[in-house]
Amino acid sequence: MLTPRLKTGVFVLEGVNAVAISLYFNYLFFYMRDHFGFSNRENLTMCAASGLLYAVGVWFAGKFAQRRGYFPALKLGFGTMGLALLAGSVTRSMPGHWAVMLVWTLGMCLTWPCLEALTSEGEPPARLARLIGIYNVVWAAGLGLAFFFGGALFEWLGSVGTFLVPAGLHAAQFVLVCGMARHAPRVQVPTVVVAPLGMAGPEERRRSSVPPRVFLALAWVANPFAYVAMNTVIPVIPGVASRFELSPKVAGFVCSIWMLMRAVTFVLLWQWTAWHYRFRWLIGAYLGVVVAFATILLGRRLDLLILAQVVFGAAVALIYYSSLYYSMDLGDTKGEHGGFHEAALGLGIFAGPAVGAASLHLRPDSPAVNAWAVTALLGVGLAWLLGLRWRAGRRGAAPPAVGAR
Repeated sequence: MLTPRLKTGVFVLEGVNAVAISLYFNYLFFYMRDHFGFSNRENLTMCAASGLLYAVGVWFAGKFAQRRGYFPALKLGFGTMGLALLAGSVTRSMPGHWAVMLVWTLGMCLTWPCLEALTSEGEPPARLARLIGIYNVVWAAGLGLAFFFGGALFEWLGSVGTFLVPAGLHAAQFVLVCGMARHAPRVQVPTVVVAPLGMAGPEERRRSSVPPRVFLALAWVANPFAYVAMNTVIPVIPGVASRFELSPKVAGFVCSIWMLMRAVTFVLLWQWTAWHYRFRWLIGAYLGVVVAFATILLGRRLDLLILAQVVFGAAVALIYYSSLYYSMDLGDTKGEHGGFHEAALGLGIFAGPAVGAASLHLRPDSPAVNAWAVTALLGVGLAWLLGLRWRAGRRGAAPPAVGAR
């Protein structure tokens, strides 16, 4: 187990990582639009490539961290990301920026699984729940705040804000993790990081006629589909900004609402537990994702765009937290679990933009076809969730407690 001081250092690394990633990757799509004329199709293609590489790379990164240690993996990850962005600051060709983005993604593969594992390592269930709550709030707030202010930074500093500022943050992370490694315990990676069985009481698990293991399966299905929606939204924000005639600065203020709402909802879900083991909350959140996603991409009114983002942020937060909570309550978290978790998210990051880009390639004369295609994909996820719930009912689960849904 790490000391409280080292745990604090992990949260600092996590927050800085979220800020640096948001400043580079979210505004890379504005940069590519302005410098190379990228449309939604090209930006979605770039995001899909990053997601596919991340899904594959993060799985092997988790294994690398398991063998070599979390801190060596973090140093390699932060160093790779920083050097890639330094190269990006002097790159002037489109293939060059593609290469920078892919190398940077490989570096990122080494960061999140290690940060997740260091947060949870050796912690008893009660303390683990608190630490995971902090972890969620830190990364979500970092991403949201960086996106909120990133548009103004992009207008003020241009490519410096897109490449050199996050490169400097990665350099600071590298220095910090070197210092932390000197004070860390020698055994950094146990065979089992934590086995947080029994976080929920029996009364929580009896709230629903749906067996607890089915809730875990439901959340594991819903979460990658939520990432399908989120990572289809992010690459087309320059297009949304053009639709409403928003500058990058104003787009950062307006289009970061869902990210900030996600962070706020994480705080609420951390403290309020009535959503545990209630199917209506999970399916309601998923329906909210589908409706809000279509509204963000297809709506023509600014007030609807803002309202849809509020719903979107709250819904994706509940789905993500469900996946994390049920995983902690019902399963052993192995040393490679962080890599598996992130790989599943990477598949979502890939699938949504890939479907959107492919639909625009097939129907370039229909600019809204990507929104409809990904909405249809989200419909597949909805059918999957309902099918899992229906099969659980057919198996004849035990009668629910009073007030169950």
